[in-house]
Amino acid sequence: MPAADGKLRLGAFIQGVGHHLASWAHPSVDPAQLFRLEHYQQVACTAERAKFDALFFADNVGLLAGLHPLAEKSALVYHFEPLTLLGALIPVTRHIGLVATVSATYLAPYHAARKFASLDNLSGGRAGWNLVTSGTDVEARNFGLKEQLGHAHRYERAAEYVEVVRKLWDSFDDDAILLDQQNQRFFDTRKVQPVAHHGTYFDVAGPAQWARSVQGHPVLVQAGSSADGQALAAETADVVFTAQQLKPDAIAFAQGLKDQAEALGRRRDDVLVMPGITAYVAPTEAEARERYEELQALVDPRVGVGLLSAMIGWDLSGADLDGPLPEAPKTQGWQSRQQLFADIARADNLTVRQLVGRITAARGHWVVVGNATQVADQIEDWFRAGAADGFNVLPPTLPGGLEDFADLVTPELQRRGLFRTDYEGRTLRDHLGLARPAVTRAPTRQRRSEAV
Repeated sequence: MPAADGKLRLGAFIQGVGHHLASWAHPSVDPAQLFRLEHYQQVACTAERAKFDALFFADNVGLLAGLHPLAEKSALVYHFEPLTLLGALIPVTRHIGLVATVSATYLAPYHAARKFASLDNLSGGRAGWNLVTSGTDVEARNFGLKEQLGHAHRYERAAEYVEVVRKLWDSFDDDAILLDQQNQRFFDTRKVQPVAHHGTYFDVAGPAQWARSVQGHPVLVQAGSSADGQALAAETADVVFTAQQLKPDAIAFAQGLKDQAEALGRRRDDVLVMPGITAYVAPTEAEARERYEELQALVDPRVGVGLLSAMIGWDLSGADLDGPLPEAPKTQGWQSRQQLFADIARADNLTVRQLVGRITAARGHWVVVGNATQVADQIEDWFRAGAADGFNVLPPTLPGGLEDFADLVTPELQRRGLFRTDYEGRTLRDHLGLARPAVTRAPTRQRRSEAV
């Protein structure tokens, strides 16, 4: 079933000069834009013109491509720290949400709470946090570890991390700040409470050193689709970003996740599921197909194998490109994406070379090629079937791919009454139809050693 207000949600997932593996090498793209603030300001303004709910920036904390010779052919790295970049986009935007990825694995929860509260206040209530648990040994070694934390361990720790962050966000009541010049009372100490969190992984005294933010809690996005990731999302997330290829699978994922949230006492509409979609769209289907094929032709299959290896967490450089995908060893990395790629390969009997061709376009996200009507038809179909509350749009190239979507697909969705024609609220929670959370001060969960 569609969202409660009947409108779908759209995020603009901004990555460098595009999501296609070869986007930076396409003649329509200036790769130097990767390093220019003006480029990101331009795409932010395009997304806001099209009335998108939010800008979404991914991140990791390691050079996943490594330093092998073929790495020089790929631009799929994150050049700018996303919170800093989003701060620089506040002055050129007024409505669109600003979502940044920050890992719960390598940043103290006090820092995360303060950074997102600051972004929320400075933007007038437009901040969102995409919570991830870093899943590669490359990242772990940047923080003095030999290897990443175990998968279940990362998510158990992340659940407590969110608990601490929310306690910090709630340590000031909404009306704690007085600014009473006559009586020289800046804030009411009775309305500020210590956090006093003593848990399994974190001991945080608190309180915060900032006023409660505009949204109370910045919107929490969660991008893990494994069983551990779904459990965390069902309990804590406002929005879930996921990679789904087929409508039946997407329906099962979305409704299953909402079932889990409902079992925990939440409403189904409290959790919005937004799969990724890459749309190759043009005035005609033939033109859209041509744009897709042009980008695909630029990919060196060996570079694609490197991308596949990075995402599944094991080296495929010695695999036979024209043979089947080897049986994957179990790793502690991105388990949902490992499973997705294995399922794609098995379902369509793909060779490694063919699987690489599939993922270079969108790293496992849904790819749609066609004119505006065809793309909108497929989006509407998934939305009305309950496969998605909306979509996180991954433009194949930037700025052109986003402009194509904004100029062709968005007006068609608006014509059908599926998407807003203007912003009606001022915060990201307003855009998404999410309630502003009240202050709560829950006790710390039991330590594992005390659990029965």
